[in-house]
Amino acid sequence: MRLTDRTILITGGSAGIGLAFALKFLELGNEVIVTGRRQALLDRVKAEHPGVHTIQSDIADPAQVAALAARLKAEFPKLDVLMNNAGTGAPRNLKTPSADLTGLTVELDTNVGGVIRMTSSLIDLLSANRGTVINVSSMLAFVPVPALPIYSATKAAVHSYTQSLRFQLEDSGVDVIELMPPAIETDMTSDFPEGTPKLTTDELVRQTFVGLKAGTLEIRPGQTNQVAFMRRLAPELLNRQLWRASKVMVPATAS
Repeated sequence: MRLTDRTILITGGSAGIGLAFALKFLELGNEVIVTGRRQALLDRVKAEHPGVHTIQSDIADPAQVAALAARLKAEFPKLDVLMNNAGTGAPRNLKTPSADLTGLTVELDTNVGGVIRMTSSLIDLLSANRGTVINVSSMLAFVPVPALPIYSATKAAVHSYTQSLRFQLEDSGVDVIELMPPAIETDMTSDFPEGTPKLTTDELVRQTFVGLKAGTLEIRPGQTNQVAFMRRLAPELLNRQLWRASKVMVPATAS
């Protein structure tokens, strides 16, 4: 992947992984746009990093995605990289009924629906510019953390979707890359059990850029390669270990 002179959109770019990548791409001389749901966070990003373009948008809302795509095509016609990074996740208790049936699909709407909507709404522009799609899935695409059952399922879905997208776009000039991080030190993982191995965002960015420079289509930083290997070698053992490690995270009742 060419890493300079690009126009890059990063969803969920106001904090955490997304912001770390935004700043690295900006440092390399790219035009960078980030989106997020919370205007206050976007305002802080803009104040601290004036070179980053910020747009408030919720990728779980189809109407907002359509409006965002129209704005991007008008204001950034050279857009040639889409990084689908926005995501949400929470521990779930599957043994008891949930009083919030709508809330049960929040992770699906954002983590899967958002990726599909954003890609579809911009695919004409990305194709015209012979661009790149980078989908952020997870190590959990290979094996679930049972305490995060819906989140884990969404990452498996993004992995499958990305493979299909890559095949369908193979003659279009659009490259399709999947980034599959392990646990990263962010607010989202702050409640993980003590001792959980985590990469820093700086190390994730470093390892990812090694893969991007090498033209790797499925980038597996940190523990992800080990998990992919163990999934083939001893899947039941790996599943059981992750269940034991994460059991403490399961809430007492369904949310």
